[in-house]
Amino acid sequence: MNTKKILVGVSGGVDSSVCVDMLKKQGFEVYGAVINFNKHSDSAIADARKVCEHLHIPICVIDAKESFEKNVIDPFCQNYIDGKTPNPCVICNPLVKMKSLCDKADEMGIYNIATGHYAQLEEIDGFIHVKKAISPNKDQSYMLYRLPQEILKRLILPLGQYDKSEIRQKAQEIELFTADKPDSQEICFIPDGNHAKYIEEKGYKVKKGFFISPEGKKLSQHKGIHNYTVGQRKGLNIALGKPAFVKEICSNGNILLGYAGDEFFTGVVLSNPVYTTGKLFEKGTKFTVKVRSASKGDDAFIEECDNEKIIFRFAQPVRAAAKGQSVVIYDDNIVMGGGFIIEAIPFKNN
Repeated sequence: MNTKKILVGVSGGVDSSVCVDMLKKQGFEVYGAVINFNKHSDSAIADARKVCEHLHIPICVIDAKESFEKNVIDPFCQNYIDGKTPNPCVICNPLVKMKSLCDKADEMGIYNIATGHYAQLEEIDGFIHVKKAISPNKDQSYMLYRLPQEILKRLILPLGQYDKSEIRQKAQEIELFTADKPDSQEICFIPDGNHAKYIEEKGYKVKKGFFISPEGKKLSQHKGIHNYTVGQRKGLNIALGKPAFVKEICSNGNILLGYAGDEFFTGVVLSNPVYTTGKLFEKGTKFTVKVRSASKGDDAFIEECDNEKIIFRFAQPVRAAAKGQSVVIYDDNIVMGGGFIIEAIPFKNN
């Protein structure tokens, strides 16, 4: 394997574009690869080609449509049907995006791969850990927590020590047309942001049921559980005399509502845990955990831990812990592992 060559995942955005230029300046022989995830990838592929032409590097297109459908889209839809709130990027990165880059690199005899993610990597005791980016507003370490060592050892993340404004400045200096291109905000395979419509058009049978008041009373029928997320307040069309929100989405189709103060949880149970070092955590160990990608982090203690699940107790109650979302475990700024929420333990305010 050639370690001076590197395969960069180019998306047609400013981050991956600058990533290419930075690696070239570091002396790498850079090759670009853009991934064809689905029918919505056409514009990204076109922009990626323009970037690579401008930067004078070869580019290839990786067809990952089948893998993306199987590993990302189908579980995404099924999670919503089951009353969960998934994060598709967390699944895509290890199973599709990074794996596709590694597989293509293998074909080309290249060892290293790179992406424009805002995160850092650090070797500790022989293990490669994902580390938070310098810029807290752009940090994407949460999205990379499930990457295995075989990928992390090959991965280079040049953007982790920069702020977004610095990256845009670098893009302007090398006259990239992506310099002022807006950041993508929506789910890549649902450009209009209407995930409920997307799930219905995919042919999934949606579950309908009733809103249940905080007192346990059956209220009006809702539009289907795939239209709602835990913590949602707007669009419920329910009059209870005071503001209410979605507290829990039940797999039987009902939606439990709560009042202000009911949105807090004292702990979570996680399934499908991953451990960066492969070692289980000791009971009572304190970590900082993020229950959402935008969370600043909350202190929590290991209550139970094995290869099937992790149970955390929060030092202080945490709001809106939704089933299906990932909890990512940090020791300071270092990712130690994580898992998917299968149960949120409610805070009882007596």
